[in-house]
Amino acid sequence: MNKSILRTWGTLAGVWEQVKSFALDHPLDPFPLRHTLRGYNTVKAKADLKAGVTVALLDLPQGMAYAVIAGLPLWYGATCSAVAALVGPLLASSRHTILGPTNATAFITFSFFASHPNINQLALMPMLVFLVGALLLLGGYFRVADLAQYISRTVIVAYVTGAAVLIMVNQLPALLGVTIPKGGASRTLFGTLGALWDRLGEVQWTSMALTGATLALFVLLKRWRPQLPTFVIVLVAMSGLAVWMKSAGFHVVTYADAKFTIYDLLPPFPDFLSKDVAIQFSQLFGLAVAIAFVATLEQSAMSKTIASRGNYRVDANQDMLSLGTANLACAYLSGMPASGSLTRSALNFESGARTPLSSMINGSICLVGALTIGPLVAYIPRAVLATLVICIAVSLIHRRQIRISLRATKSDAFVFVVTLASTLLVPLHVAIFTGVGISIMLYLRKASQPSLVEYEFNKEGNLAEAQGKERQNPSISIVHVEGDLFFGAAELFRTQIQRTCSDPNLKIIILRLKNARHLDATSVMALEELIRIMKQADRHLIISGAMRDVVRVLKNSGLIEVLGRENLFMGNASNPNLSTRDALKRAQEILGFREADVHIYYDPRHSRKGEGGGSAGAPAG
Repeated sequence: MNKSILRTWGTLAGVWEQVKSFALDHPLDPFPLRHTLRGYNTVKAKADLKAGVTVALLDLPQGMAYAVIAGLPLWYGATCSAVAALVGPLLASSRHTILGPTNATAFITFSFFASHPNINQLALMPMLVFLVGALLLLGGYFRVADLAQYISRTVIVAYVTGAAVLIMVNQLPALLGVTIPKGGASRTLFGTLGALWDRLGEVQWTSMALTGATLALFVLLKRWRPQLPTFVIVLVAMSGLAVWMKSAGFHVVTYADAKFTIYDLLPPFPDFLSKDVAIQFSQLFGLAVAIAFVATLEQSAMSKTIASRGNYRVDANQDMLSLGTANLACAYLSGMPASGSLTRSALNFESGARTPLSSMINGSICLVGALTIGPLVAYIPRAVLATLVICIAVSLIHRRQIRISLRATKSDAFVFVVTLASTLLVPLHVAIFTGVGISIMLYLRKASQPSLVEYEFNKEGNLAEAQGKERQNPSISIVHVEGDLFFGAAELFRTQIQRTCSDPNLKIIILRLKNARHLDATSVMALEELIRIMKQADRHLIISGAMRDVVRVLKNSGLIEVLGRENLFMGNASNPNLSTRDALKRAQEILGFREADVHIYYDPRHSRKGEGGGSAGAPAG
């Protein structure tokens, strides 16, 4: 028992040392902005100023729109846009990234609290954003962003499509001027549609008129003057129209109850001394992981796309560190999670930004705006902002990407449909992991099929694929394994070997693992179970050709002691068949004679119809 405990602690210590060594060998830059400041000049400053002002005209109203999506007060989005844009560039490797609230993170937040109506959303937001920031910092330190490339693009396309549909559906009440009580089923997809259907008689024509005018002006400007800040122009123009309508005596629903002062901008700080902190942590941790996960995917995809257009490279883990730091700042100064915005970052690039300072200029303007526009929020019509949010959501649906996902392969189509359905039916923080889990399982199913091919000694005494078609009753079976033997392949591997053991005349299996890879705990346990079953039946298992990585796993797991050191023969790169010959000698020694009939296992999946296995006499070597 003591040896087992010491071995376990030794293994854990070894893992920690490897993790620490990996992090130290791949350090992140604590202040990459210094490289920008060294060569900064007037030309770059003018370009950054122009881009920063242009982006701010979109960033501030769009941030408030995302706060609406998240079910938060408008100023949460305004302050998040300012804080994230100011703090993020201090640690980012990307020159054009604009951090702030985004549709995906906002709707994940909304989806969670909509399914938990009894939870005080405003009280828990600072703790949630803090957890998101902490997870992103740890992820950046341990270079977790590198794993984003293994997430199926089909999952992201389906997830974004479903989120866009949900965004549009949940803006319909404000668009139509209908009031639906918050909480309960009314905030789910079908609950919202059902509640809206029951209140169609309450639709206000003024809201419908503002919706139509907003949509017409938005489409017109996008088609004729796409370079203009369409979002802010439409918002200001329609707010002016609403003011005129109210002065003429028409009823217009606005955000009159949402105006704020400078004293409202700071949210409550995360309270780590509260007696409920453990409960809050358990409630929010899964949601925080989902938001951090989606934010990492958004940031990685966006920064690499824009960097390729700008002909420079980015470090996804450095940007993950930047995103984590920005979220920690938002936990204390904003109260809303931040991510990388594709629309605002693309606008920053197209506006001619040269350095990350353009983001800080944008953040400064957003901060000034947040401090000054509080009373003006009362003039924004709810129908206008809802229509603009829907316009943003529509732009997230890419028909070509959907068509590719549905037509590429059956697996991709299945993953798309399941992820989309999950997005529409369950909270988004559950849906994203459902899609990722399904795609990984389908991949593992394809990858977890090791090849078991029949081998025999030919006339020259060399090990080669068997050519015979008639099977004899063997006493020794050589099983050549090629492929991955990780946990997904363990059951198939064990089943195939047990099928070989069904021969009553079989005494010894020589397991040739020269080309076997990625042996893990599941496969080791399957091997151990097989060894014990064979020993009970007075049979023997011999391993040959195992390379160093496989031998290390066998040694660390203690399987060599179960197998017997005399039954393990390491591979030899200069003579691959030498270990099998030595294993065959060991088999003949166990059986007590120099020559034996050698049965070569073959995998039926690789045979043609009507073919059988083969056998060959084994030379004494």
